[in-house]
Amino acid sequence: MEYTEEDERLIAERFAELVAVCESKAICHSDDDRAIIVRAFNVAKEAHKGVRRRSGEPYITHPIAVARICVEEIGLGVKSVVASLLHDVVEDTDLTVEDISQMFTPKIASMVDGLTKISGVFNAETSEQAESFRKMLLTLLDDVRVILIKIADRLHNMRTLGAMPREKQVKITSETIYLFAPLAYRLGLYAIKSELEDLSLKYRFPEQYNEIEAKLEATKRRRAELIDKFDEPIIARLRENGVDFEISGRVKSVYSVWRKMQSKQVPFEEIYDLFAVRIIFRPSPVISEKTQCWYIYELVTDIYPSRPDRLRDWITYPKANGYEALHTTVMSPDGLWVEVQIRSERMNQVAEQGVAAHWKHNYLTEDEELLPDEKFDNWLGRIRDALSSPTENAVDFLDNFQRSLYTGEIVVFTPKGESRQLLKGATVLDFAFEIHSKLGVTAIGAKINHKIESIYTELKSGDQIEVLTSKSAAPVVEWLDHVVTTKAKQHIKNYLRRNRQQSTERGKELFEARMAELGIVPGARVFRKLLPAYHSSTKDEFYGKVGAGTVLLDGLQDVLRQNSASKYLKFWTLFQGNRSDRDDGMVVGGREWNEEEGRRFEIAECCIPIPGDDVTGYREPASGKIVVHKTSCSELTRLASQHGENIETGIRWSSHKAMSYLSIISLQGIDRVGILLDLVGVITGELNINIRELRIQSHDGIFEGEVSLYVTSTDDLNAVIGKIKKIKGVDKAQRINS
Repeated sequence: MEYTEEDERLIAERFAELVAVCESKAICHSDDDRAIIVRAFNVAKEAHKGVRRRSGEPYITHPIAVARICVEEIGLGVKSVVASLLHDVVEDTDLTVEDISQMFTPKIASMVDGLTKISGVFNAETSEQAESFRKMLLTLLDDVRVILIKIADRLHNMRTLGAMPREKQVKITSETIYLFAPLAYRLGLYAIKSELEDLSLKYRFPEQYNEIEAKLEATKRRRAELIDKFDEPIIARLRENGVDFEISGRVKSVYSVWRKMQSKQVPFEEIYDLFAVRIIFRPSPVISEKTQCWYIYELVTDIYPSRPDRLRDWITYPKANGYEALHTTVMSPDGLWVEVQIRSERMNQVAEQGVAAHWKHNYLTEDEELLPDEKFDNWLGRIRDALSSPTENAVDFLDNFQRSLYTGEIVVFTPKGESRQLLKGATVLDFAFEIHSKLGVTAIGAKINHKIESIYTELKSGDQIEVLTSKSAAPVVEWLDHVVTTKAKQHIKNYLRRNRQQSTERGKELFEARMAELGIVPGARVFRKLLPAYHSSTKDEFYGKVGAGTVLLDGLQDVLRQNSASKYLKFWTLFQGNRSDRDDGMVVGGREWNEEEGRRFEIAECCIPIPGDDVTGYREPASGKIVVHKTSCSELTRLASQHGENIETGIRWSSHKAMSYLSIISLQGIDRVGILLDLVGVITGELNINIRELRIQSHDGIFEGEVSLYVTSTDDLNAVIGKIKKIKGVDKAQRINS
């Protein structure tokens, strides 16, 4: 379809706006810069000629919008504008990367190549989405701007997501909340990160989003009054002391309010820390920025009492992405805790534009070539480590990478006083592998602040660690449960993989030699008996256990003589029973699936949805079985971000089947004699609900516990929780696994 005159006018207007933004940001340093942007626009416009987006707008408006985000909201330069305009040309048209290289430059062609999605044939066990994301991240080895452009691309797609069908919205929002928002956070793009989160919530849970947005708007005036009241004495004190500053109140995003409501299981009205205050100062040429930050901190805490455990000093030890600021939490006159952020103008620009601002201030030349910077290169080095394992499949890689994005950081020290930044939650093992892989594989303990501790000990900021080693030490599988850094995980997995291969080969030799002694040919019938007897699911697992010495072959002949039919019958009966228990009244696409159609539903154990919950299904590729999750389930988000094609959105509960579903309630309160009897009396006596398990622990007059029970719907569950909350001494009762 050809573009109309109105389309041409719209395209011209959008491109003119982009050029105006480029000029206002002074990124064009010569006529050549302006000319290359115009040339890229003309190439992209011709390549996408007649193509439209789902919204009906000409497709070329999308790359123009992405380029504008790169300049206006991230702060990138001419090369990034050109790559943004061309980012879909290779994927959607006949132009090749080589064509782009000849028409522009090899660097721009390389950036466009990094932005091009993977296509072609993939292994059935891997995820095309995961492979595509991994390829994009590999471009970090050459140019981090590719990631920034990709984030801008995702931001514009999210801003226009309303035109997409529901299935696409679930897939795209899952990718966004699972990977792109955390990546934007890690790159210091905090405003973009918040917008991505809000837009994901808006399209995933529109009713909840609209409700919170309306309540924030309704309380806007009251909040403004609280901020003005809080700011007034601070403004006066700063002016008295000659500080040149700006102060503003920052309201929590809709997503952050929703997340807190979910995690604390409380309504909007019980979320009190809805705003924070930010002080941005223009530095004095005489005093250092760091000294001025602490001076302002002192002035603020002279007015309002501070909460010591909430002081965050990212000036002495900036975040790995360059973020610098001083955060403190103080008590307001109205009895509310308020976070105060203190930054210089330079720090604020880095906070708003992340690594792009870091380049400008530290090592980006006028022609946008990168100069070396040790601190920034160290951070990129950690990401390179996450990308460098050729044996890790794309899905595992993405899971590990995603876990590292939102995690905070700590600063620890070597025995010689050298600082190292690690992820929050890092252990002695993480530290050892951070120093050197040989130190990691031989670690047996550590001296933390001169006190001997286990290799599993979690480290805290300020710890000084000396790793103790032994030549006889070696990684074991359990180590993987006690490390958080990708570098440590990869070294441990690689060691175990090499060791497992050796054990498997040795075990196969031992097994075949033993079978030869017995005069038995090891066929399928033999392994059908051996594998269950030795708790192995595959031959390689069995060989590995033999090779490692955990399975001895002395009783092999006795195992082979046994008739294991009864064991198989028992297992099958139990399996059938579990399937029957989980079979429910789901409806997909307006009709109920049944056994004859070969489809079955299974309730996801990670979130345990029950009738009344908003649910979405994940179709397992191998079996066709649909595993039903709560739509808000983080595991579903992970699956949708990597296997969006297997998501089933048209699932609802059938109303005519009365069945019981397992739910778990966590309890907390003041302990007293008889409270356990009261709990049982309310649940089983008054409500006639079957309890599966009840666990209560009491310490220092406080009790905590969980009760697992069977209910028919969320209405039933809410009624139980309401009754439990009325029991004397119960302070908190809320659903978990949600």
